[in-house]
Amino acid sequence: MSRATRKWARFVATAGVVALIAACAPGSDDDGDDGDAGGDTTADADGDADADADGDTDPSDLGELTLVVWDQEVRGGQSEQIDALNEAFEAEYPNITIERVSRSTDDLRTTLRLALSDDDAPDVVQANNGRTDMGQYVASGLLEPLDSYAGTYGWFDRFPESVRSLAMYSDDGEVYGDGALYGLPQMGEIVGLYYSKPKLDELGIDPPATHDEFVAALEAADDAGELPIQFGNLNPFAGIHEYGFVQNQFVDAETIRNLGFGRPGSSWLEPESVEATETIMDWVDAGYFTDGFAGLDYDDSWQQFTQGEGVFLVAGTWLLADLDGAMGDDVGFILPPAGASGQNLVTGGISIPFAIPSNSDNKDAAAAYIDFITNSEAMATVADAGNLPVVDAEQQEASGLQADVFEAWAQAGAEDLLVPYLDYATPTFYDTITAAIQDLLGGQRAPQDFLEHLEAEYVEQVGS
Repeated sequence: MSRATRKWARFVATAGVVALIAACAPGSDDDGDDGDAGGDTTADADGDADADADGDTDPSDLGELTLVVWDQEVRGGQSEQIDALNEAFEAEYPNITIERVSRSTDDLRTTLRLALSDDDAPDVVQANNGRTDMGQYVASGLLEPLDSYAGTYGWFDRFPESVRSLAMYSDDGEVYGDGALYGLPQMGEIVGLYYSKPKLDELGIDPPATHDEFVAALEAADDAGELPIQFGNLNPFAGIHEYGFVQNQFVDAETIRNLGFGRPGSSWLEPESVEATETIMDWVDAGYFTDGFAGLDYDDSWQQFTQGEGVFLVAGTWLLADLDGAMGDDVGFILPPAGASGQNLVTGGISIPFAIPSNSDNKDAAAAYIDFITNSEAMATVADAGNLPVVDAEQQEASGLQADVFEAWAQAGAEDLLVPYLDYATPTFYDTITAAIQDLLGGQRAPQDFLEHLEAEYVEQVGS
């Protein structure tokens, strides 16, 4: 199959990215917050933020210093883009040396709170934007609000509000999606369906567009002695993606957004969620997932997929560069199959934002660094490394698997398909739902018990 280069139309930037994330931007008109961004920022009559644009933005004037940056971009393509941007930053500003500390997502989550609390905190960190992490750090005063820097560097213009809202909190951390800005992402991300082209060809199956087609493909793969779905659930976050992938084929977008963002008005006990939960357990019982998935590491799982073990892989676009590098033309990517709603609902949002700890000794340099790694030139570097830029994707050249991902991202935006990660719901919901999904898939919880467990926390902290 040829890797013909495609360039996406400019409309994707506005009709795509803005609609994509605005569709599920958290917060509401009645959430009790007045919408004031705080800091040096005020809202004008149209609701747009204006910040004090005065200030020296030239890092060359900051003297000799070392900037300590903690990131979780440890996989090949992601690490490549950070290394390239760090090298370019140091070349542009030789007075600043970057000390990069790379940790896996799980390791970073485990160690970050202690590091932020230290008097000798890092200068830049990636902080997961969900309530469990960023919301708690904001409430504890551990992260610096970025509104004044946003005004100085033009981030309000660079990033649409729909992108910024996914890293915005009230100063007490209670309201998500409104308040001050606490981080900026480099990449957009969606959790879709990777597939092995040779295996589908052998089975005589096209990439499935609907739930029924997907189930038929799973049955055909199993009948042919192939592993239908490659899956490792040792890392807690993996199960959220797998469960959300199935839920999106049964439950409507409004319900998932209410549940995911912790808004009242929905219930985990609705019949569609019951059907989704019973379906994923039917797939477990049928042997459609990797044998021993409970003890299989996430990275080991996708690497097994690149080695020919599995017809399908449910995973995010953060694996784009690595899968493309390992499989080339043998791998494709599509949005999840359309379910009862007739829509290809897809979980996603933004990559983990870069933030500035309150205890950083080099906040101005840290802001300059974040600006540098998220500007238009940086978006080109992100694309060149094989990844999905959060903005300006339509301006980049793409081919093969990357073109598949860019096309899916554009479709999700144009058709209002994006729904949130389920762990956003409450400050403790990440721990609640990851453990519950592991128990569910491991047979320690029945579907109804699983849903009642999630419903109890949702009702207690959000309301019925």
